[in-house]
This record gives sequence, structure tokens and C-alpha cells, in this order.
Amino acid sequence: MPTDATLTSKGQTTIPKEIRDGLGMKSGDRITFTLMPDATVVMRLKNKSVTELAGTLYKKGRKPVPVEQLSR
Repeated sequence: MPTDATLTSKGQTTIPKEIRDGLGMKSGDRITFTLMPDATVVMRLKNKSVTELAGTLYKKGRKPVPVEQLSR
């Protein structure tokens, strides 16, 4: 679904509402932009915190370790 946006003189734009709603974006979410060699721009929403990801990776036979117990 192509949608248009306008770039301001300050280099700012608004992400169209349909895109924000489709991604479940909210105020304060972080976004990463990646420029590809063919001039395509990939936008990724970074709305997961480390604590939300805790326990998603584990080795079979081992119990997950809580984030609070991880060493820095």
C-alpha cells in the first residue's frame, strides 16, 4: 500500500497514519533506517526492550536465566 509523505525544510516527515497503525507504533518508539545499494530505504521499528526479549533464546536442557542475573 503505497502512501506519500512530504519532507520539510528541516528534513522531517510524518509517518502516514495507516503505516503507524499497521505497525502498532506509538509515541517514543525508535526507528532504524537503512539505505540499501539500490537506493531503497528499509525502515525497522525498534519497539522491543531487552527485558521483553529475555528468555527467548535458550539452549535445550538449560533453564532460562532472568535478566537480573546476567553479568555485564
